[in-house]
Amino acid sequence: MEQDQFTANVKVLGDRITQLKESIITEEATKTSLIMPFFQILGYDVFNPLEFTPEFIADVGIKKGEKVDYAILADGKPLILIEAKSINEKLKKHDSQLFRYFGTTSAKFGILTNGDEYRIYTDLEAPNKMDPTPFFTFSLTDLQDVQIPEIIKFHKENFDVEAIAKNASDLKYLGHIKKFIEQEIDNPSEEFVKFVINEVYEGMKTKAVIDKFTPVVRRGFRQYISDQVNNKLSAALNNNVSSSVEVEEILQDSLAEEVEIETTHEELEAFTTVKLLLKDKIDTSRIFFRDNRSYFNIILDDNIRKWILRLHVNNSRKFITLNDEAKTTIDINEVLDIYNHADKIIPILDNYQ
Repeated sequence: MEQDQFTANVKVLGDRITQLKESIITEEATKTSLIMPFFQILGYDVFNPLEFTPEFIADVGIKKGEKVDYAILADGKPLILIEAKSINEKLKKHDSQLFRYFGTTSAKFGILTNGDEYRIYTDLEAPNKMDPTPFFTFSLTDLQDVQIPEIIKFHKENFDVEAIAKNASDLKYLGHIKKFIEQEIDNPSEEFVKFVINEVYEGMKTKAVIDKFTPVVRRGFRQYISDQVNNKLSAALNNNVSSSVEVEEILQDSLAEEVEIETTHEELEAFTTVKLLLKDKIDTSRIFFRDNRSYFNIILDDNIRKWILRLHVNNSRKFITLNDEAKTTIDINEVLDIYNHADKIIPILDNYQ
């Protein structure tokens, strides 16, 4: 499965969730409108009960006929159990039926979802007993680029039980570590401040001293992050990036994880349109996009200096900027109008041959 296309499909579904969330009331509507489409994107035939079985029977102890919402099967045996909740229902930690069903089947993974948030579990702590915490969690309406490679591992074409299970431990503890660091940066604990000042302060670590150093430690972390961003920008400038527009984009890329940027359906349509336009001239796997606050950038070789065109959309005007010598600006009524300017767009590739 091509990652660019997979990413585009998942982000379109994320937009769909945002649009439909308020109008979806029941669990069944969540299943048909959001959950089944997600597993279709993952390559599963959701209408084939031999592959994607609804109401899968997972007998528990003396209880017979107990059912889990879905099971993904291989050779008639469950690989993944899926429990669905309504989109408007918060996922709770300890009331999932998955915990009861997991050990009674051959399934290696359990997924708890409300159509937006997905929590993926396995049995890292004890064989055949599902862990109380997921090893991987993501939200389709708040998807991070770094999560895409992990999600695509569950695509039918890529699915490898052993490989995913082997990586599950790293993912689980990476998530815990990131959360711990985030918490300590925002609100350093007394123990953490004491740990830090042990390296820089030789006096007694009294409560008053720890309280005094707490805001200093907080500022130190934030200053370090700021310095890393500035260093990245300086390195780019030293590599002869002279255009002020390119400098702005490098800074925006550096801060991308700090800023919530929503890639719209219209922008993804522009990306697809450009790929189709250039498919006879270049391998389309070389075409990427970068989204930022000012415009939607379509680039070559995932390199911001090799940009082809930029889509600008606001309430009053819609236009594209071409990376030709004149940096031509063209007003458009809709994204498909990009096709009308093939004679100007295709020659831009000559800059990168």
